[in-house]
Amino acid sequence: MHLRIIGLYFSALAVGLVASTPKHHDVPSRPNVKPAPYDAGEALPYSPPRHPKRRCFVEQGAATDRNDAHDIHRAFVDCNNGGTVILDKTYRIGSPLDLTFLKHVDVVLTGEIHFDDSDVYYWAENSFKYEFQNQSVFWKWGGEDVNIYGDLSKGKSLIDGHGQAYWEEIRTNKSLFRPMLFAFDGMKGARMSHLRMRNPPHWFNIIANSSDILISNMDLQAKSLNNITIANSDGWDTYRSDRVVIQDSVILNTDDCVSFKPNSTNIVIQNLDCTGSHGISVGSLGQYVNKTDIVENLYIYNVSLTDSSDGARIKVWPGIATSFQTLLNGGGGLGRVRNVTYDLFRNVNNDRAITITQCYGQKNQSLCYEHPANLTIEDITIKNMFGTTSETLDPQAGTLICSAPDRCSNIRADNITVHVPSGKAPVYACKNVDEDLLGFNCTEPAGERDLGQG
Repeated sequence: MHLRIIGLYFSALAVGLVASTPKHHDVPSRPNVKPAPYDAGEALPYSPPRHPKRRCFVEQGAATDRNDAHDIHRAFVDCNNGGTVILDKTYRIGSPLDLTFLKHVDVVLTGEIHFDDSDVYYWAENSFKYEFQNQSVFWKWGGEDVNIYGDLSKGKSLIDGHGQAYWEEIRTNKSLFRPMLFAFDGMKGARMSHLRMRNPPHWFNIIANSSDILISNMDLQAKSLNNITIANSDGWDTYRSDRVVIQDSVILNTDDCVSFKPNSTNIVIQNLDCTGSHGISVGSLGQYVNKTDIVENLYIYNVSLTDSSDGARIKVWPGIATSFQTLLNGGGGLGRVRNVTYDLFRNVNNDRAITITQCYGQKNQSLCYEHPANLTIEDITIKNMFGTTSETLDPQAGTLICSAPDRCSNIRADNITVHVPSGKAPVYACKNVDEDLLGFNCTEPAGERDLGQG
């Protein structure tokens, strides 16, 4: 089972045949959006026929029962292989839920799912763990041919991680392991659409060890109470995954809007409206010594970024061990970033429109250049970028920092019309890049600022 149109799209992309067209997708709150070069609207997975009478309604637990995980699991067992699971009540999940056995299942979520926040240390011990960056997740979905649908017009279709308790706890315990809200893990062929996601303790979503995934029309928001800092609320992170489309969604968060982690390939991101983020980010990569990270064949189209630290961003660790933050250290890994296109980017009050660094996490720039990254960056195109940056770094509008001349090649920028609030000529700090391929003037960097985690 596969998303056939995704495969055709990437075949065309490889030989430069993609045309702009089919259907018009508007980013919410953004007028005059151009049609996307890729239309996933008809890219439904091939699925065997579903059995219309095999419907599993999950009943809500009693008021004293704080855990509906068992009943949800039972419904997926009963309706696996051709049925439909219907979640139309308000549920609370209080134990980890492994749904990696699914085959040919539809899921209708018109109710609400809440993760129990009464004991954040229970989840630190009992959530599903990932070796990469000490991540974990409440539940994980895997298998093949799974469609998850909600209905944004009904005001529900909600998955809530109740992250407030975790954000408060990490003020005094920064090493607390906090689960992500949702994981596709080992999934081959899935579609998710029209869901609300709220307040994840950590990232909203990870797509790991998966292929042929289509995400659309999602509403993600992380908001805290009492001015508590929200930590690491990435919208989507892809990891060891191939052939993914994420589109037509709104994200309000405080970290990467979308981040491509190691071994993310053949991915389309289009028609997103991101606020408060750290940009659309490749990386971080090269974190683990002797590990090879490959990210290639990405097309990021028609994105609006507002009140963010960065816009288009690539972040690579240097070639030396680097201590950056609690639970986030590294450097010395191998690999490459290749064939990445950022096309049609709107900047609204972002600190930097463009950020490329091979010194991620390393404040000592001289040390970074003495130990350049082992991971190369090549064939990068940033084009049709416009808008205005924030006052934070005015007149600087971006940085492009490679740690050695042979670590980066063919980085191009074209039709960049980003302005700074002062009205001065925008400044881009550049090092070890071919300035003849850039559509702006470069200056020598005075230093680099790292924002964000992961």
